[in-house]
Amino acid sequence: MAGACRIAAGEGGGKLRLGNLSVERDWGWAPEYVDAMWRMLQQDRASDYVIATGETRPLQDFVARAFACVGLDWREHVESDKALLRPTDLKRGWGDPSKAHRELGWQAQHKMDEVVRLMVEARRNDG
Repeated sequence: MAGACRIAAGEGGGKLRLGNLSVERDWGWAPEYVDAMWRMLQQDRASDYVIATGETRPLQDFVARAFACVGLDWREHVESDKALLRPTDLKRGWGDPSKAHRELGWQAQHKMDEVVRLMVEARRNDG
């Protein structure tokens, strides 16, 4: 996201080098995760919770969305670099937040598309 904003602003060259664009992650909004942590601390007994959106998307989708938010086609600005591949990286990261919803009343409100948009807006407002 920061790379897309930087490229759109004409700073730091026109290419973003990334590793494996097919890794899949659950992209959540940090302020919501802080709320989930606060709710955990309010419980009478400690328990384990998975804090996640429940939606898994590839890094390529995140990158494409970030570049779309700044009016650019990611394919013109992103290159995959084998030197950045991590052989031990998880192919797919996914979480089931149903226990957090059931016991804490917590559920992610922002999914990946909106998270990217909010991050781009915040970056652009910071200058």
